Amino acid sequence: MNQPAPITEESLNAEMDRRKREFLAGVPEDVRLTLMQAAQQLADTGIAERALNVGAQAPDFELPDVKGQPVRLSERLARGPVVLSFYRGGWCPYCNLELAALQHRLPEIEGLGAALIAVSPQTPDQSLSTAERHALRFDVLSDVGDHTARAYGLVFQVPESLRPIYQGWGIDLPAWNGDESWELPIPATYVIDRDATIRAAHVDTDYTRRMEPEAILAALHALAG
Repeated sequence: MNQPAPITEESLNAEMDRRKREFLAGVPEDVRLTLMQAAQQLADTGIAERALNVGAQAPDFELPDVKGQPVRLSERLARGPVVLSFYRGGWCPYCNLELAALQHRLPEIEGLGAALIAVSPQTPDQSLSTAERHALRFDVLSDVGDHTARAYGLVFQVPESLRPIYQGWGIDLPAWNGDESWELPIPATYVIDRDATIRAAHVDTDYTRRMEPEAILAALHALAG
């Protein structure tokens, strides 16, 4: 589950769809039903609709990077636009695909004058492992306690029904995140203008859907143009 994600020429979400089909084909029916029910219950809460979206002001934050050095959003915005991606953690294969895809397009993102920041609730040590595993060359920050993700309206609690399933897969969220909350952010990507206005966004309770790198680049081209 934690192996580096290969880069292919298919779109990010097409690759995620393929991985999802392969994964579900090997999952017992009762587990598959539990996953589907939990996904529907999360969608029904309306969290994606309440989260920050296009036109909102992005809250400032300061979080540690993989070396423990503080990174502040406003300081990055002083230099240019920021692509901000909230992901669940390095244990999530879909997050790994997204991070690898973002790294693959990093030269183009930076070529448009933007910085890329990825944020998860995992501890700095876990973030370091994730960054090293994928040779990430952008800011990978630790939001232990989900304080920043909460400011963006993204935080939910993993239901009791899913916890033994996660643990059976070897996913120990309290160990990854350094707390007992079982809280995660729903995945979200924001393209933020220098004045902190969110100009493009993808927020989805379905963790197998992410903002395509092409859409990120299109938003950055619009800002530059």
